[in-house]
Amino acid sequence: MNHAPHSTAHGPPGPEPDRLRLVVFDVDGTLVDSQHNIIAAMAMACEGAGVPVPPHTATRAVIGLSLAEAVATVTPSANDGQRRHVAALYKQAFVALRSRPDHDEPLFPGVHRALEALETLGCVLGLATGKSRRGVDAVVERHGLEGRFVTVQTADDAPGKPHPAMLLRAMAAVGADPDRTVMVGDTRFDMEMARAAGTDAVGVGWGYHPVEELTAAGARLVLPRFEALAANLPWSAGARAATPA
Repeated sequence: MNHAPHSTAHGPPGPEPDRLRLVVFDVDGTLVDSQHNIIAAMAMACEGAGVPVPPHTATRAVIGLSLAEAVATVTPSANDGQRRHVAALYKQAFVALRSRPDHDEPLFPGVHRALEALETLGCVLGLATGKSRRGVDAVVERHGLEGRFVTVQTADDAPGKPHPAMLLRAMAAVGADPDRTVMVGDTRFDMEMARAAGTDAVGVGWGYHPVEELTAAGARLVLPRFEALAANLPWSAGARAATPA
């Protein structure tokens, strides 16, 4: 007697279910152009603490680090007490600058369109930044970015860049794997953090560190404009594997 095949017979394995895709952004120099306020606040803080004011280029080079590490780097002749004083004055200065009616920290061109494109692709978005939580909240509110970022990691809660802790925490918070996570930033600290966490590293060419420095630190590519991001995610068809000329 012939029997029909059982309905539960095993066939060829189906495709792997699509896994969550996480794109994590730096803030200063990547989403917002804030260098003028950071440089001004550092100068005000150093002057108030009686330590030499660093050149603009020196302060620009440490944007992205935690405040304590940034202050230590730009005040090599200061002692620990003076550095703590500079850090406290920096926070006061930045709040004062942010409260001025002429305060301006504009988004870089294409930010809203790029975030919308990523959300349309089903990506989850996050932030990993050396800014304080209060500073991040101010940026998000000022630019109408509320609800965009599912995970927000700051140096208030974890070791600063290039330590991988913030990126590891972001992945853990949403259940993302390193091979489905992209870190987007403008400094070598972002690229080094991404490599240490085992994720993809994408640099941006409009920020505060030179393109060559980003590439040397491990950037897979450096974007010429924000609109190019969605097409160059590692899971996108035709994504570039090298920095564009």
